Amino acid sequence: MRSKINIITLLLCITIGATAYGQQTEQLHLKSTNAIDSTILEKMNDAKLVGLGAAIIVDKKLVWSKGYGYADRENKVPFTTSTVMNIASISKTITGACLMKAVEQGKLSLDEDINTYLPFKIYNPFFPKEKITLRNLATHTSGLSDRFPFYTSDTLYVNGKDSEEALGDFLQNYFTPGGKYYSKENFLDHKPGTFREYSNLGTALAGYIVEVQTGKKLNDYSRKYLFKPLKMDDTGWFLSEINLKKHARLYQKQADSSIKLIPLYGQTTYPDGGVRTSVNDLSHFFICLLNGGKFQNRQVLREKTVQEMLRFQFDDAHKPENIEPDKLNSGIFWSTKMGGKRIGHNGSDFGVRTFMLSDLKKEVAVIMFINTSLLETEEAKFFGIYNELYQYGVQMRNSNHASSTGN
Repeated sequence: MRSKINIITLLLCITIGATAYGQQTEQLHLKSTNAIDSTILEKMNDAKLVGLGAAIIVDKKLVWSKGYGYADRENKVPFTTSTVMNIASISKTITGACLMKAVEQGKLSLDEDINTYLPFKIYNPFFPKEKITLRNLATHTSGLSDRFPFYTSDTLYVNGKDSEEALGDFLQNYFTPGGKYYSKENFLDHKPGTFREYSNLGTALAGYIVEVQTGKKLNDYSRKYLFKPLKMDDTGWFLSEINLKKHARLYQKQADSSIKLIPLYGQTTYPDGGVRTSVNDLSHFFICLLNGGKFQNRQVLREKTVQEMLRFQFDDAHKPENIEPDKLNSGIFWSTKMGGKRIGHNGSDFGVRTFMLSDLKKEVAVIMFINTSLLETEEAKFFGIYNELYQYGVQMRNSNHASSTGN
């Protein structure tokens, strides 16, 4: 396999999807588009990224979207904004929206002990009498641990197909004494609410509770209340739900700098990272959240539901002991990023890197999918491309406002 992406070849594979944002600045945008294309392709070439799709949302409207490189390098299939890909931890925001929908319907409370909802009982050996709430799960303050390297083992990731182990069975075996995955290391020595540690399995537990209390699998529940009303027609939780002809192939950079094709995979704990969608579809969901639950004049989630989901839960008087709220804060499976300068979520998994971030004022937002995972030492390369897209969005917003005011 070739280990270096040729910029000229990539230029031929660009999927044109830009939307003009103000007719008076169309010529300026054309010049800027050429510049952003060259910058992204250069950075992709430097990092040896196979494919990339992105969208920019300005003032809660999609103003630009585009694909670069390959969804399938071996067969020269271009990566477009309709390419489907698993989005890793951005999935947590969809689990969060489902959770808040169930709260909206009166089926759940964020502050009830989760053991009242479960068909089994979570047993924390360090604090057996302390309750864990959905709010704790959603802000990563539950005291539950992912226990690496177990979390990334074959038990949770299944190559080539969806996992056959039932989510509830896995969680019971992980969190209850006598279960085949149970260990004291599955818990932190911190009371719930007092310490923040990112927990994928806490998200899986929250998604399972939504299933138990609504009587619907998470994929069916989200399809009814989110995906269909948001016109997310190419979105699902499982490989079996997706048109695999639209699904990107996944790649990993190796220690010798070669790029390796890896198989698609399913996840036992799908609520924490299992959603498969396109840049186009995810832009509908993001706009809905940024716009108070409304998409194309349809109120998909109540405004107060979205306000609670996005509301910062930490302040100086009520915060985990290891958090400075101005640098890291949390909503309901929603958080600040980049030192408190952005809101939304990122995602990272085998062969996957994704971004869904907005500035704090919700004026400029960026979605970015990449079907190549890099070495941990190269994380800055992803953020370099994201920053270029964000600055391009700022430029479009500023030029449009200048033209609308006659300046």
